[in-house]
Amino acid sequence: MPRPCHLEKFTSYERSVPRALKGAGAAKVLAGQRRILIKPNLVNASPPPVTLPVEAVEALVGAIRGCSDAEIVVAEGAGDLHLETPAIFRILGYDRLAAAYGLELVDLNEAPLKELKDPSCTVYPSMFLPEILLESYVISFAVLKAHSLADVTLSMKNMIGCAPPSHYQQGGHWKKSAFHSRIHESIFELNRYRKPDLAIIDASVGLAEHHLGVAPCDPPARKIVAGFDPVAVDAAGARLLGSDWRQVGHIRLADGVLGEAEVRGG
Repeated sequence: MPRPCHLEKFTSYERSVPRALKGAGAAKVLAGQRRILIKPNLVNASPPPVTLPVEAVEALVGAIRGCSDAEIVVAEGAGDLHLETPAIFRILGYDRLAAAYGLELVDLNEAPLKELKDPSCTVYPSMFLPEILLESYVISFAVLKAHSLADVTLSMKNMIGCAPPSHYQQGGHWKKSAFHSRIHESIFELNRYRKPDLAIIDASVGLAEHHLGVAPCDPPARKIVAGFDPVAVDAAGARLLGSDWRQVGHIRLADGVLGEAEVRGG
């Protein structure tokens, strides 16, 4: 039975990622999909744990192939000001992964867009997102990291990479820099338009202070978190970073709307 959140002890990606999917009850759900889009956290070309190791996605692809005949796409829209997404795919080894497994790599920064509207959203009553997100089963595969503006960057924050620079780059800075203003509300509203169908966090190590490097978690978190509720998954990720999810604005906003941060009652 699908579960909102499962924490799996990390031993290796090859072992722990499939176990995390099993713990979340994902096999039957994945088996019913026609196209699965994996959205890794590849904000720039920095090595892991700033970015998601290609070995983690390889383990996920293998686990999906073991239970599903779906087409698998790896899609990202990198935020780096100077490097385009295809270059980052190449530097981090994702082009070799795609060739080995017959995967399509998609640059979400250049993908065809669709305008969505929700007048109840106060920051973004309309939003442009890649059409492929709306036509695929989306897995957000994030890295466990603290964030200088958003407090944490986990499965819901990872979805900012889907937003096109043509609409959300401001002032010549990061390609998604528009989201830095009112960042918690922006993350929440983006996920109201398109939240991940399955959320996974690579918490094998984690970054304790900053999303672009500095101090890794000491000791390493040594977990893979997976579940169908991104709010529950991100609340668990916040706890692994030593944070109370109630103090993280976008998780607090999403709680009870996009999912449940924790089990209530019973």
